[in-house]
Amino acid sequence: MIRRRARFSAFRFSLFLALVLVTVPEAAVPEEPAPASVRPFVAGERLTYRVSWLGIHVATTVMEVGDAPPLSGRQALRLLTTAVSSPVLTTFYPVDNRVESIVDAETLLPHRLLFRRREGKRKNDYDIAFEPAAGQVAGTKDGQPYTLPIPSNTHDSISCLYAVRTGSSLQPGVSQAMTVHHDKKNYRLEVRGEAIEKIRGPWGEGEAVRALVIMPFQGIFLNEGNIRVWFINDARRVPVRMRAKVIIGSIVAELVEGGSAPKAP
Repeated sequence: MIRRRARFSAFRFSLFLALVLVTVPEAAVPEEPAPASVRPFVAGERLTYRVSWLGIHVATTVMEVGDAPPLSGRQALRLLTTAVSSPVLTTFYPVDNRVESIVDAETLLPHRLLFRRREGKRKNDYDIAFEPAAGQVAGTKDGQPYTLPIPSNTHDSISCLYAVRTGSSLQPGVSQAMTVHHDKKNYRLEVRGEAIEKIRGPWGEGEAVRALVIMPFQGIFLNEGNIRVWFINDARRVPVRMRAKVIIGSIVAELVEGGSAPKAP
């Protein structure tokens, strides 16, 4: 049982941060993206999370924003997420995952996603090109090509996190949904703003917006269920805490580094 719960924490957390934090208005009409000058994150941002189960440190996840070469004359960003198992988990189930997304700097919609999964004996490599004009993704999984149709304004498992931070509808009483393409499937998730709370953690103390994420499908997590996420209630909207209940206890992620904005160049 311990092994199963710890395994869940580590090898899913590279997606835990992103897949549960997705949001557009309830009518499924996406918000206009905020101009880069007022966006809550900039190149150079680096957020580090400690993932635990029953108080045991099982993984560390780092999310970074960097500049990328322009695409078709448009500014681009590089979003990188890594997840590495802690020493206690590595002894019997090593995890070393890397997810890299190249997105349009204005719309935050993805151009390309590279995902290297290393979880115990399981190894997968994804290379996915998003082709919104053709209404499809063209990718490979472990060298095998595939194409699948996608709705307009589809995000990947990393870009969606930054889209929610940029939107203006993260507030109590608002119900939202979004399409995310992950592992050869399109998922529809719902996020409900619940309340504004004062919370404390390794990052400090402050006011946060608590959101409930409804998971209506199986496959990304061990079973269906709800996840709660706390966004600090300031201009940066950094996700500072996440909690998902499992059969025994809860999986908790806490921000431990990156609470301050990066210095201007």
